Amino acid sequence: MKGKSSKKYPYYCLYVYLIIWILLAIKPLNRFDWFLENLLPALFVPFLMITYKRFRLSNFSYTLITIFMILHAIGAHYTYSEVPFFKSFFNILHFNRDNYDRLVHFSFGFFMSYPIMEFLKRIVKLKGFWKYYILLTIVMSFSASYEIIEWVTAIIVQPDNAIAWLGIQGDVFDSEKDMLMAAAGTLIMTIFLLIKSDK
Repeated sequence: MKGKSSKKYPYYCLYVYLIIWILLAIKPLNRFDWFLENLLPALFVPFLMITYKRFRLSNFSYTLITIFMILHAIGAHYTYSEVPFFKSFFNILHFNRDNYDRLVHFSFGFFMSYPIMEFLKRIVKLKGFWKYYILLTIVMSFSASYEIIEWVTAIIVQPDNAIAWLGIQGDVFDSEKDMLMAAAGTLIMTIFLLIKSDK
């Protein structure tokens, strides 16, 4: 019974994500922004479904991916610079911006590092220092690529509203800080992985 439950676990993760995604698809703050933010998830989720039988990740990896995807869905619903509970929290702390986007970029590095590491160990079969170094470079590459795609999309699709859609909130170094947060998330997860491997 436990084995069957374990095999069905990725489906449970998918159902949870889809239910939350559907709820957050109802009356988003900015429908066009929501549409743009969901272009990559619309490719990534089907990719995981298609590759599930050939390359099944661990249940832990699917859990981490689900958490990250839910965080992204929340940002897409409210727009990353207008997440109400985060904005209220940072207003109390006298911050000038809603830092929810920083949280999600950090979460990308933190939550996605383990699934990427799993891929590197099982398919590429990297070991030792190179395993962690390649992990960091992959996360940084994805993070930088996302920033470039986001910028190009804003310029092409929303040239009159590019600054607002990018959510830089007046910070000219927003992209660099987002990439730094992703790297920080990866480094913290790497520390956890190193501690775990020592036990």
